[in-house]
Amino acid sequence: MATGAPAQEAARDRRYFRQLLAGRDFARHDDVARQMVNFVYAVGDRETGEALLVDPAYAPGELLDLLAGDGMRCTGVLATHYHADHVGGSLAGWTIDGVATLLERVQVPVHVQRAEVPWIVRAAGVTAEDLVAHDSGDDVAVGGLSVTLLHTPGHTPGSQCFLVDGALLSGDTLFLDGCGRTDLPGSDPAAMYESLTTRLAQVPDGTVVYPGHQYAPEPSAPMGAVRRSNVCFRPRSAEEWLAAFGR
Repeated sequence: MATGAPAQEAARDRRYFRQLLAGRDFARHDDVARQMVNFVYAVGDRETGEALLVDPAYAPGELLDLLAGDGMRCTGVLATHYHADHVGGSLAGWTIDGVATLLERVQVPVHVQRAEVPWIVRAAGVTAEDLVAHDSGDDVAVGGLSVTLLHTPGHTPGSQCFLVDGALLSGDTLFLDGCGRTDLPGSDPAAMYESLTTRLAQVPDGTVVYPGHQYAPEPSAPMGAVRRSNVCFRPRSAEEWLAAFGR
């Protein structure tokens, strides 16, 4: 008896996934949120009711309420990197609520890449004890679902992407057109080139890319299409890439 297709359909039905746009789906009255167009993601298991929030900034309480409205509860946070528009903190004189505010309401682990720990502690108003440090390739479980963490430095030293059930949550490492800036504290253009061309080479073309910002008309696209159309994949060598993007 062939059981592969029914099993896959059952897994899809069990998966909980939401892509939420700051300034539209939550934090609607926040001018900074509307300007920055950050995506927050909720990934979970409908059967167990457990969910992880990815980069819960601007209005963490609203995000927890959205989960509750779906019959889900937050059991952890995944942080792509330390910038305030992703985990909270100060941004050009504006204070953005983030993981520190979320932890006042629910005590959950905040999963970060090991190299990013000191940066997040300084920026987000949390302690090292609030964070769980990971290495590339680690998995974080949420119910019966597994999220694989990929270290993709370049935008920041500990930037990371998340692979889960045919989706890549790419933070500010990779947008649908373009990539994260490499002229900020902790940025490294050479590391970004390696992340895009080597570390993300393992991601299949059929994987759907969900970026950290809505900088393109569409909110997501298959990795193969992104590789074909994204200007960051056009240079054919590190030298060409650094000449175009390394500043």
